[in-house]
Amino acid sequence: MSNVESIAENKQRLPKPPWLRVKAPTSPEYHETRKLMRGLKLHTVCEEAACPNIGECWSQKHATMMILGDICTRACAFCNVKTGKPGAVDADEPAHVAEAVRQLGLRHVVITSVDRDDLDDGGAYHWVEVIKAVRAANPETTIEVLTPDFRKKLGMVDLVAAAKPDVYNHNLETVPRLYRKVRASARYFTSLRLLERVKELDPSMFTKSGIMVGLGEMKEEVLQVMDDMRAANVDFLTIGQYLQPTPRHAAVERFVLPDEFADYERIARAKGFLMVSATPLTRSSYHADADFAQLRAAREKQLAGA
Repeated sequence: MSNVESIAENKQRLPKPPWLRVKAPTSPEYHETRKLMRGLKLHTVCEEAACPNIGECWSQKHATMMILGDICTRACAFCNVKTGKPGAVDADEPAHVAEAVRQLGLRHVVITSVDRDDLDDGGAYHWVEVIKAVRAANPETTIEVLTPDFRKKLGMVDLVAAAKPDVYNHNLETVPRLYRKVRASARYFTSLRLLERVKELDPSMFTKSGIMVGLGEMKEEVLQVMDDMRAANVDFLTIGQYLQPTPRHAAVERFVLPDEFADYERIARAKGFLMVSATPLTRSSYHADADFAQLRAAREKQLAGA
């Protein structure tokens, strides 16, 4: 029995509140984006993770590419991405991602991947090739990577960071107490150390991390995660509502009120984050283009006042 199946709870799913209801995607731009992804044989986390914002983002031709296939070697209890034995790495994928960025006209692109614990490098060398290809074909586009933890793959974080993405994102996902339930194959301090390591390698590189709420965490635990991130010099924090993909996944314990998200944002900014996005529908790549512009402006303001 997988971890996902073992934690599934046989209780009635909570109905979504009004502020989490979104329109079904219908725009021509949505269908054009979908057709482009299919034509280039690319996967997106928008589809694989059943993101509620896909209609809005794809109507604006903003898609988050998911590299290294669509099958993950882990079975996190919150994630809708398929789990199993992945196929071979597609050597043409870097060129396809670069072409998708060009055709979509992206000023800022977010790239993520499945976990590839089956590979000796965790997929790190492929990550580097993707970054290089995107930058060569789209020199004006800023690049945000959302990588796995490369757990037990020494030096792989350094390798990806050396490729100089503009933003290095790695999500902590939840509070330490809930890792066994929600993210059993990962370790909280491994992820925290990854973010700290990126800043050691390049203090000028923006780092970003996010968590989900509504899984049973307490407010004091969320505030401690904020403090841990700031101790690791994380620049950008995202907080969004967890949504249960299927009855087999971890249950939603409660829907956090919009006012509570606003309070989290206020506290996080007071703790020193350069950028904070905390809303029920916030996801790692939601409004990433506009958020990056704000992040860069905040850095410039900080440096001007130093």
